[in-house]
Amino acid sequence: MSILFNGRASGASDSAPGILQKLMMGVVTHLRQAVSSLGELWRSPVWTLVTIAVLGVSMTLPATLHVLVKNLQQVSSNYDQSFEISLFLKNDVTETDIATLVTLLQGDRDVGKVRLIDKTAAMAEFKQESGFGEAITFLDQNPLPDVLLVTPSQSKPAAAEALMNKLQQERFVELAKLDISWLERLAAIMSLVQQVVYTIAALLLCGALLVIGNTIRLLIMDKKAEIEVMKLVGATDSFIQRPFLYTGIWLGVFGGFLAFLVIELMLFWLRGAIANVTQLYQSGFSLNVLTLQEFGILMLIAVGLGLVGSYLAVRSHIKAIEPC
Repeated sequence: MSILFNGRASGASDSAPGILQKLMMGVVTHLRQAVSSLGELWRSPVWTLVTIAVLGVSMTLPATLHVLVKNLQQVSSNYDQSFEISLFLKNDVTETDIATLVTLLQGDRDVGKVRLIDKTAAMAEFKQESGFGEAITFLDQNPLPDVLLVTPSQSKPAAAEALMNKLQQERFVELAKLDISWLERLAAIMSLVQQVVYTIAALLLCGALLVIGNTIRLLIMDKKAEIEVMKLVGATDSFIQRPFLYTGIWLGVFGGFLAFLVIELMLFWLRGAIANVTQLYQSGFSLNVLTLQEFGILMLIAVGLGLVGSYLAVRSHIKAIEPC
Protein backbone atom coordinates (compact mmCIF):
# COMPACT_ATOMS: atom_id res chain seq x y z
CA MET A 1 0.00 0.00 0.00
CA SER A 2 2.90 2.34 0.73
CA ILE A 3 4.29 1.54 -2.69
CA LEU A 4 0.99 2.51 -4.28
CA PHE A 5 0.84 5.73 -2.28
CA ASN A 6 4.42 6.61 -3.23
CA GLY A 7 3.64 5.92 -6.87
CA ARG A 8 0.62 8.17 -6.80
CA ALA A 9 2.56 10.92 -5.06
CA SER A 10 5.41 10.79 -7.55
CA GLY A 11 2.96 10.75 -10.44
CA ALA A 12 1.18 13.84 -9.11
CA SER A 13 4.48 15.67 -8.65
CA ASP A 14 5.54 14.75 -12.17
CA SER A 15 2.32 16.10 -13.65
CA ALA A 16 2.49 19.39 -11.71
CA PRO A 17 4.21 22.18 -13.68
CA GLY A 18 7.66 23.09 -12.48
CA ILE A 19 9.05 26.57 -11.84
CA LEU A 20 10.84 26.69 -15.21
CA GLN A 21 7.69 25.58 -17.01
CA LYS A 22 5.62 28.25 -15.23
CA LEU A 23 8.22 30.85 -16.15
CA MET A 24 8.15 29.82 -19.79
CA MET A 25 4.35 29.87 -19.83
CA GLY A 26 4.40 33.39 -18.37
CA VAL A 27 6.92 34.58 -20.97
CA VAL A 28 4.85 33.11 -23.80
CA THR A 29 1.70 34.74 -22.43
CA HIS A 30 3.40 38.13 -22.24
CA LEU A 31 4.79 37.77 -25.76
CA ARG A 32 1.38 36.78 -27.10
CA GLN A 33 -0.26 39.78 -25.46
CA ALA A 34 2.50 42.13 -26.67
CA VAL A 35 2.08 40.93 -30.26
CA SER A 36 -1.72 41.11 -30.05
CA SER A 37 -1.52 44.71 -28.74
CA LEU A 38 0.72 45.57 -31.71
CA GLY A 39 -1.93 44.05 -33.97
CA GLU A 40 -4.58 46.25 -32.34
CA LEU A 41 -2.52 49.30 -33.26
CA TRP A 42 -2.25 48.07 -36.85
CA ARG A 43 -6.03 47.59 -37.07
CA SER A 44 -6.63 51.22 -36.02
CA PRO A 45 -4.06 53.09 -38.12
CA VAL A 46 -5.62 56.56 -37.99
CA TRP A 47 -5.72 57.11 -34.22
CA THR A 48 -2.44 55.21 -33.87
CA LEU A 49 -0.63 57.56 -36.26
CA VAL A 50 -2.19 60.60 -34.61
CA THR A 51 -1.12 59.47 -31.14
CA ILE A 52 2.40 58.59 -32.31
CA ALA A 53 2.69 61.97 -34.05
CA VAL A 54 1.58 63.85 -30.91
CA LEU A 55 3.99 61.89 -28.73
CA GLY A 56 6.80 62.32 -31.26
CA VAL A 57 6.34 66.08 -31.47
CA SER A 58 6.10 66.33 -27.68
CA MET A 59 9.44 64.51 -27.42
CA THR A 60 11.05 66.35 -30.35
CA LEU A 61 10.93 69.86 -28.92
CA PRO A 62 12.60 69.16 -25.54
CA ALA A 63 15.15 66.87 -27.18
CA THR A 64 15.94 69.58 -29.76
CA LEU A 65 16.31 72.15 -26.99
CA HIS A 66 18.67 69.74 -25.22
CA VAL A 67 20.81 69.52 -28.36
CA LEU A 68 20.74 73.32 -28.63
CA VAL A 69 21.90 73.72 -25.01
CA LYS A 70 24.63 71.14 -25.56
CA ASN A 71 25.98 73.06 -28.56
CA LEU A 72 25.73 76.37 -26.69
CA GLN A 73 27.73 74.83 -23.86
CA GLN A 74 30.34 73.80 -26.40
CA VAL A 75 30.60 77.39 -27.63
CA SER A 76 30.65 78.82 -24.09
CA SER A 77 33.34 76.35 -23.03
CA ASN A 78 35.55 77.72 -25.81
CA TYR A 79 35.05 81.21 -24.38
CA ASP A 80 35.67 79.94 -20.85
CA GLN A 81 39.03 78.56 -21.90
CA SER A 82 40.05 81.89 -23.48
CA PHE A 83 40.03 84.16 -20.41
CA GLU A 84 43.31 84.89 -18.68
CA ILE A 85 44.58 86.59 -15.55
CA SER A 86 47.02 89.42 -16.29
CA LEU A 87 49.80 89.75 -13.72
CA PHE A 88 51.61 93.10 -14.04
CA LEU A 89 55.02 92.64 -12.43
CA LYS A 90 56.97 95.26 -10.49
CA ASN A 91 59.47 97.38 -12.38
CA ASP A 92 62.44 96.25 -10.32
CA VAL A 93 62.04 92.51 -10.95
CA THR A 94 64.92 90.72 -12.60
CA GLU A 95 64.89 87.91 -15.14
CA THR A 96 65.78 85.49 -12.34
CA ASP A 97 62.79 86.68 -10.30
CA ILE A 98 60.50 86.22 -13.30
CA ALA A 99 61.83 82.72 -13.97
CA THR A 100 61.33 81.82 -10.30
CA LEU A 101 57.75 83.10 -10.37
CA VAL A 102 56.97 81.25 -13.60
CA THR A 103 58.31 78.00 -12.13
CA LEU A 104 56.26 78.56 -8.97
CA LEU A 105 53.07 79.17 -10.97
CA GLN A 106 53.61 76.15 -13.21
CA GLY A 107 53.73 73.98 -10.11
CA ASP A 108 50.38 75.33 -8.86
CA ARG A 109 47.53 72.89 -9.57
CA ASP A 110 45.10 75.80 -10.00
CA VAL A 111 47.15 77.17 -12.90
CA GLY A 112 46.71 75.66 -16.33
CA LYS A 113 49.17 77.68 -18.42
CA VAL A 114 51.61 80.60 -17.96
CA ARG A 115 52.82 82.90 -20.74
CA LEU A 116 55.34 85.73 -20.38
CA ILE A 117 55.15 89.02 -22.28
CA ASP A 118 58.39 90.84 -21.53
CA LYS A 119 58.50 94.64 -21.57
CA THR A 120 60.79 94.82 -24.63
CA ALA A 121 58.42 92.81 -26.80
CA ALA A 122 55.46 94.75 -25.42
CA MET A 123 57.11 98.08 -26.32
CA ALA A 124 57.89 96.90 -29.86
CA GLU A 125 54.28 95.84 -30.32
CA PHE A 126 53.07 99.14 -28.87
CA LYS A 127 55.22 101.10 -31.34
CA GLN A 128 53.77 99.16 -34.22
CA GLU A 129 50.13 99.31 -33.14
CA SER A 130 49.88 102.74 -31.50
CA GLY A 131 50.99 104.85 -34.44
CA PHE A 132 53.34 106.99 -32.34
CA GLY A 133 56.33 105.53 -34.14
CA GLU A 134 59.63 107.30 -33.57
CA ALA A 135 58.16 109.55 -30.86
CA ILE A 136 58.42 106.68 -28.39
CA THR A 137 62.18 106.48 -28.87
CA PHE A 138 62.56 109.77 -26.99
CA LEU A 139 61.44 108.10 -23.75
CA ASP A 140 64.23 107.71 -21.19
CA GLN A 141 63.13 104.22 -20.17
CA ASN A 142 60.55 101.62 -21.02
CA PRO A 143 57.45 102.43 -18.92
CA LEU A 144 55.74 99.12 -19.67
CA PRO A 145 56.01 96.30 -17.10
CA ASP A 146 56.60 92.63 -17.68
CA VAL A 147 53.30 90.76 -17.81
CA LEU A 148 52.44 87.15 -17.05
CA LEU A 149 49.26 85.79 -18.63
CA VAL A 150 47.92 83.00 -16.40
CA THR A 151 45.18 80.63 -17.59
CA PRO A 152 43.31 78.93 -14.71
CA SER A 153 42.96 75.17 -14.81
CA GLN A 154 39.23 75.43 -13.97
CA SER A 155 37.04 77.32 -16.42
CA LYS A 156 34.78 78.80 -13.75
CA PRO A 157 34.46 82.48 -12.81
CA ALA A 158 34.56 81.76 -9.07
CA ALA A 159 37.74 79.66 -9.37
CA ALA A 160 39.39 82.29 -11.59
CA GLU A 161 38.59 85.08 -9.14
CA ALA A 162 39.96 83.05 -6.22
CA LEU A 163 43.15 82.37 -8.16
CA MET A 164 43.51 86.07 -9.01
CA ASN A 165 43.21 87.03 -5.35
CA LYS A 166 45.85 84.47 -4.45
CA LEU A 167 48.27 85.60 -7.17
CA GLN A 168 47.83 89.22 -6.12
CA GLN A 169 49.71 88.34 -2.91
CA GLU A 170 52.88 87.29 -4.76
CA ARG A 171 55.75 89.62 -3.88
CA PHE A 172 56.78 90.20 -7.51
CA VAL A 173 53.25 91.12 -8.62
CA GLU A 174 52.24 94.77 -8.73
CA LEU A 175 48.67 94.25 -10.02
CA ALA A 176 46.48 91.29 -10.96
CA LYS A 177 43.57 91.90 -13.31
CA LEU A 178 40.74 89.71 -14.54
CA ASP A 179 37.56 90.73 -16.32
CA ILE A 180 35.03 88.09 -15.28
CA SER A 181 31.85 90.13 -15.44
CA TRP A 182 31.08 88.87 -18.96
CA LEU A 183 31.83 85.30 -17.86
CA GLU A 184 29.38 85.62 -14.99
CA ARG A 185 26.74 86.97 -17.37
CA LEU A 186 27.41 84.10 -19.77
CA ALA A 187 27.08 81.54 -16.97
CA ALA A 188 23.84 83.17 -15.79
CA ILE A 189 22.40 83.11 -19.33
CA MET A 190 23.32 79.43 -19.76
CA SER A 191 21.70 78.58 -16.42
CA LEU A 192 18.54 80.46 -17.43
CA VAL A 193 18.40 78.65 -20.78
CA GLN A 194 18.75 75.28 -19.04
CA GLN A 195 15.93 76.09 -16.60
CA VAL A 196 13.68 77.18 -19.48
CA VAL A 197 14.45 73.97 -21.36
CA TYR A 198 13.66 71.83 -18.30
CA THR A 199 10.38 73.68 -17.72
CA ILE A 200 9.25 73.35 -21.33
CA ALA A 201 10.27 69.70 -21.39
CA ALA A 202 8.29 68.96 -18.21
CA LEU A 203 5.17 70.65 -19.59
CA LEU A 204 5.37 68.88 -22.94
CA LEU A 205 6.01 65.49 -21.37
CA CYS A 206 3.04 65.97 -19.04
CA GLY A 207 0.94 66.79 -22.10
CA ALA A 208 2.16 63.63 -23.83
CA LEU A 209 1.29 61.64 -20.71
CA LEU A 210 -2.26 62.97 -20.77
CA VAL A 211 -2.61 62.21 -24.49
CA ILE A 212 -1.52 58.60 -24.02
CA GLY A 213 -3.79 58.17 -21.01
CA ASN A 214 -6.78 59.52 -22.92
CA THR A 215 -5.99 57.29 -25.91
CA ILE A 216 -5.86 54.18 -23.73
CA ARG A 217 -9.08 55.26 -21.99
CA LEU A 218 -10.89 55.49 -25.34
CA LEU A 219 -9.53 52.08 -26.29
CA ILE A 220 -10.80 50.62 -23.01
CA MET A 221 -14.26 52.12 -23.55
CA ASP A 222 -14.31 50.67 -27.06
CA LYS A 223 -13.65 47.19 -25.65
CA LYS A 224 -15.94 47.52 -22.64
CA ALA A 225 -18.22 44.64 -23.71
CA GLU A 226 -15.24 42.35 -24.33
CA ILE A 227 -13.78 43.21 -20.90
CA GLU A 228 -17.12 42.39 -19.22
CA VAL A 229 -17.18 38.97 -20.89
CA MET A 230 -13.59 38.30 -19.84
CA LYS A 231 -14.44 39.13 -16.24
CA LEU A 232 -17.47 36.82 -16.40
CA VAL A 233 -15.25 33.86 -17.35
CA GLY A 234 -12.84 34.62 -14.50
CA ALA A 235 -10.09 36.74 -16.06
CA THR A 236 -8.19 38.83 -13.51
CA ASP A 237 -7.71 42.57 -13.78
CA SER A 238 -3.96 42.17 -14.27
CA PHE A 239 -4.52 39.80 -17.22
CA ILE A 240 -6.96 42.25 -18.82
CA GLN A 241 -4.68 45.23 -18.19
CA ARG A 242 -1.56 43.78 -19.80
CA PRO A 243 -2.50 44.30 -23.49
CA PHE A 244 -3.31 47.95 -22.80
CA LEU A 245 0.02 48.40 -21.01
CA TYR A 246 1.83 46.90 -23.99
CA THR A 247 -0.15 49.25 -26.24
CA GLY A 248 1.23 52.20 -24.27
CA ILE A 249 4.75 50.77 -24.53
CA TRP A 250 4.44 50.37 -28.31
CA LEU A 251 3.18 53.94 -28.62
CA GLY A 252 6.21 55.11 -26.63
CA VAL A 253 8.63 53.13 -28.81
CA PHE A 254 7.23 54.49 -32.07
CA GLY A 255 6.88 58.03 -30.68
CA GLY A 256 10.45 58.09 -29.41
CA PHE A 257 11.82 56.74 -32.68
CA LEU A 258 9.81 59.35 -34.61
CA ALA A 259 11.27 62.10 -32.41
CA PHE A 260 14.78 60.78 -33.09
CA LEU A 261 14.21 60.78 -36.85
CA VAL A 262 12.83 64.33 -36.82
CA ILE A 263 15.80 65.59 -34.78
CA GLU A 264 18.31 63.91 -37.09
CA LEU A 265 16.61 65.38 -40.18
CA MET A 266 16.64 68.85 -38.61
CA LEU A 267 20.32 68.59 -37.70
CA PHE A 268 21.16 67.28 -41.19
CA TRP A 269 19.34 70.24 -42.71
CA LEU A 270 21.11 72.74 -40.43
CA ARG A 271 24.57 71.23 -40.78
CA GLY A 272 25.18 72.79 -44.21
CA ALA A 273 24.14 76.29 -43.08
CA ILE A 274 26.28 76.07 -39.93
CA ALA A 275 29.25 74.88 -41.98
CA ASN A 276 28.99 78.00 -44.18
CA VAL A 277 28.92 80.29 -41.13
CA THR A 278 31.86 78.58 -39.42
CA GLN A 279 33.84 78.76 -42.66
CA LEU A 280 33.24 82.52 -42.90
CA TYR A 281 34.39 83.03 -39.29
CA GLN A 282 37.20 80.46 -39.64
CA SER A 283 35.88 78.58 -36.63
CA GLY A 284 36.39 74.92 -35.77
CA PHE A 285 32.87 74.58 -34.39
CA SER A 286 31.08 71.35 -35.32
CA LEU A 287 27.43 70.60 -34.60
CA ASN A 288 26.94 68.01 -31.86
CA VAL A 289 24.21 65.45 -32.53
CA LEU A 290 22.49 62.96 -30.24
CA THR A 291 24.88 60.32 -28.95
CA LEU A 292 23.97 56.67 -28.57
CA GLN A 293 23.50 57.16 -24.83
CA GLU A 294 21.20 60.15 -25.40
CA PHE A 295 19.21 58.15 -27.95
CA GLY A 296 18.77 55.41 -25.35
CA ILE A 297 17.64 57.96 -22.75
CA LEU A 298 15.17 59.43 -25.27
CA MET A 299 13.69 55.99 -25.95
CA LEU A 300 13.52 55.16 -22.23
CA ILE A 301 11.65 58.40 -21.52
CA ALA A 302 9.23 57.76 -24.40
CA VAL A 303 8.57 54.17 -23.30
CA GLY A 304 8.21 55.32 -19.70
CA LEU A 305 5.63 57.91 -20.73
CA GLY A 306 3.69 55.28 -22.66
CA LEU A 307 3.80 52.82 -19.78
CA VAL A 308 2.87 55.33 -17.07
CA GLY A 309 0.09 56.90 -19.15
CA SER A 310 -1.46 53.53 -19.97
CA TYR A 311 -1.07 52.32 -16.39
CA LEU A 312 -2.92 55.33 -14.99
CA ALA A 313 -5.71 54.79 -17.50
CA VAL A 314 -6.18 51.05 -16.94
CA ARG A 315 -6.00 51.27 -13.16
CA SER A 316 -8.83 53.75 -13.01
CA HIS A 317 -11.10 52.43 -15.77
CA ILE A 318 -10.78 48.64 -15.91
CA LYS A 319 -11.62 48.28 -12.24
CA ALA A 320 -14.75 50.35 -12.82
CA ILE A 321 -16.00 47.94 -15.50
CA GLU A 322 -18.07 45.15 -13.92
CA PRO A 323 -20.30 42.63 -15.69
CA CYS A 324 -24.01 43.27 -15.21
